[in-house]
Amino acid sequence: MSRNITVQPITRIEGHASIGIELDDNGNVSDARVNFMSLRGFEKFVEGKPAEELPRIVSRICGICPWMHHLASTKAVEGCFGATPTPTGSRLRELMQTLAHAEDKLLHFFFLAAPDFVMGPDADYSVRNVIGIVKSNPELATQAVRMRQKAKMILDRFSKKTIHPVAGVPGGFCKPLTEEDRVDMLAQTREIMDFALFTMDLAKNEIFPQYLDVIKELGTITTGFLGTVDKEGALNLYDGRLRLMQPSGEFEEFDAADYTDYLAEKVVPFSYGKFPYARRWNEGFSLDPDNPKGIYRANTLARINVADKMATPRAQAELEEFRAAFGRPAQATLLYHYARLIEEVYACERAVEILEDKEITNPDVRAHVEPGAGRGVGCVEAPRGTLIHDYSTDENGLITSANLIVGTTHNLGPINLSVHRAAKDLIKDGVVTEGILNRIEMAVRAYDP
Repeated sequence: MSRNITVQPITRIEGHASIGIELDDNGNVSDARVNFMSLRGFEKFVEGKPAEELPRIVSRICGICPWMHHLASTKAVEGCFGATPTPTGSRLRELMQTLAHAEDKLLHFFFLAAPDFVMGPDADYSVRNVIGIVKSNPELATQAVRMRQKAKMILDRFSKKTIHPVAGVPGGFCKPLTEEDRVDMLAQTREIMDFALFTMDLAKNEIFPQYLDVIKELGTITTGFLGTVDKEGALNLYDGRLRLMQPSGEFEEFDAADYTDYLAEKVVPFSYGKFPYARRWNEGFSLDPDNPKGIYRANTLARINVADKMATPRAQAELEEFRAAFGRPAQATLLYHYARLIEEVYACERAVEILEDKEITNPDVRAHVEPGAGRGVGCVEAPRGTLIHDYSTDENGLITSANLIVGTTHNLGPINLSVHRAAKDLIKDGVVTEGILNRIEMAVRAYDP
């Protein structure tokens, strides 16, 4: 007799979603879907608003990565108005963004992902959570909380708002960095970098080796990848060209303004989310698990796959070790966790690098900007993937249209495929345990949706 299984809500993710699994008469998986409740409506209700207000409005889209929406929006408004930020203004934005990345990755690794690896995927749900982490290793948990708070407070001290930021403005940044603030932020960021390196070693030597078989198999699918690189082909979180890689490893680069030539969005009947796919490959869109079409992935694993190298030395050393073990492009879904920690090292190193340059205190932080008609595409790398804001304005600088591709939406198709793969591999002859269902959830958590 056929049977439906619902996992609702999926726990330890940053959004809201559920999993539906259909079993056939023999108790084996016939279908599996992930449903996301991601309807926001921002693209419609910002129409008619003065464009310069949008960086302060769209930061409400996500309470976890408001800085990324704030900065992608600011860049899009500058595109509409034909404005160019001052070099120092642009660098201050990158500093805020990299610090926001640093605290976000600590949140995901220690609070959302780690319970599956520290307590084990089959541990009882009553202990498989952040409280379990605290009881298991209170000293480490305290340190993780302290480092995340430190990154948040650095953002708060300088920009005055760590959530729903307002400091980025068309033309640059709202205020210069003082020498006193630079010295203080540099010392604190170095502390976070030391903890990032400690976490990387902890994960590589004590956590991941216990679960290598699970990491290589659970929810693994074969897809293309999307991310941002600089002129040298190195990973860049703030600026650069988009690189779209096919499953074979071949890739093309393009400017964010041309994204509609390379990407398209599909509406499916079982989800509120739009499903982006690679229009450039001319194969359409399909979530058929045996023959997917147009599917690529974004977020950490995608970024380190598309990049030729990392721009900072310690992150580069970690990338070389990663590629020696897993190749390029690496396809195992749970390797998102490993890639996330490599990016954590990069984000900390990059923030230190920016703060060590005293030019960051240059008071020329904002260029003059005049509202006008135009189209602008702002793009940054958010923790959950490539974030694209596309605006058009009229002659008064009012928004006439807006399209957003939010980081997680790039991965909606891949998440569905990974969950289908995990469910089909784990559920046999109607045997379903709590541990099996948690392992299926782990395939979702890897994407940090």
